[in-house]
Amino acid sequence: MQDVLIVGAGSRGLTVYADYIARHPDQFRLVGVSEPRAYYREETARRHRLAPERCWSDWRELLEQPQLAPAVILATQDRDHVEPALALMERGYDLLLEKPMAPDLEQCRQLQQASRRHQRLMVVAHVLRYTPYFKQLKSLVNSGVLGQLVTLRHFEPVLFWHQAHSFVRGNWRKTADSAPMILAKSCHDLDMLCYLVDREPVRVASLGGLSHFSREHQPAGASDRCSDCLYREQGCPYSAPRFYLNLQRSGALGWPLDTITSDTSEAGVLEALASGPYGRCVYACDNDVVDHQVVAVEFAGGISATFTMTAFAKERLRETELLGSHAQLSGDGYKITLRPFGDLPAPLPDQRGQTQANGDIVWDFSHVPNHGHSGGDDGLMDFFSECLQDREKALQSRLSEETLRGHALCFAAEQARLENRLLTF
Repeated sequence: MQDVLIVGAGSRGLTVYADYIARHPDQFRLVGVSEPRAYYREETARRHRLAPERCWSDWRELLEQPQLAPAVILATQDRDHVEPALALMERGYDLLLEKPMAPDLEQCRQLQQASRRHQRLMVVAHVLRYTPYFKQLKSLVNSGVLGQLVTLRHFEPVLFWHQAHSFVRGNWRKTADSAPMILAKSCHDLDMLCYLVDREPVRVASLGGLSHFSREHQPAGASDRCSDCLYREQGCPYSAPRFYLNLQRSGALGWPLDTITSDTSEAGVLEALASGPYGRCVYACDNDVVDHQVVAVEFAGGISATFTMTAFAKERLRETELLGSHAQLSGDGYKITLRPFGDLPAPLPDQRGQTQANGDIVWDFSHVPNHGHSGGDDGLMDFFSECLQDREKALQSRLSEETLRGHALCFAAEQARLENRLLTF
């Protein structure tokens, strides 16, 4: 069992990481929390029976203490990662760092260099890597069954309501306050492209923008707050009262409902919608991040890839397709299908796939619960536990270099989009 601290006990820190710790007392014990908001700090303390002297409103207070644990889970807002991460690693703490690492590439490099200099672990929360589904996808690619990998495509449907919640009304709506959309939301996906290909990106181009969630698309007669809008009950798919009250009345009191208010009663939700940012019309917010983006990448060796992110989807199917000289490999987040063109050039890495009458081989992950990033949150924490148990092996791995590569691709894609040009690394 490892003692651990949490810095930033919000949507991820409290409801994901602290929850995992509570469910796995054989792996971790939470011994302290730093969180500026009293409700979340006190709720974390209550659930984990933390003494008042182990609860701080500012992470700097933690540094005034002797080292209390080998590791810290750092889950503050995107622009509040770098200063505490550097200070904590210098102090001797290993880190689980919420993604993205930092809002610009130079700061990402500073974090990686500090990790090396102080010989501290820095595991970044790219949870897709740790889902059973993506682990299988990676295993198949590495096995060589595709032959020569030639091209791949990946599609991320953010979902219409998630875009409205997080990236129009919510904390990640403005690049200056958080990060560009490609980093804040899609660094998971570009990390996964780099992880699957395992080559350096060479060239990148990108198109996209904010096409819909702006004042010019506000329906005639609509109010700037949903609570008193004539489209509140019908006619608008982004109605905040309809969305959040449906969650409340159905008993779905966790994310995303608990991000708009700590009082998840109907009265509490109505009050939050009447006065808070989550009750604003999606066409009358101060958002500026894109609602759709396409990225085209060339990797070393001539491998090409495309990535599409869009707000405008109802079904959460993160589709990936890898095309090789001897087979086609495709998946939708729940099922992986290998379609050989003939004899496979390498043996399958396992025999869990079911061969169909047409020769396709299928791996089914529909039994994996959809919450917690389809097992990725728990998988990440399992991995962090393994790293802490065998630090030397983890420190010798390429994990930090791989993480930086994915972030660098995000920054390059955004630069290419803004400058409307093909960017060469």
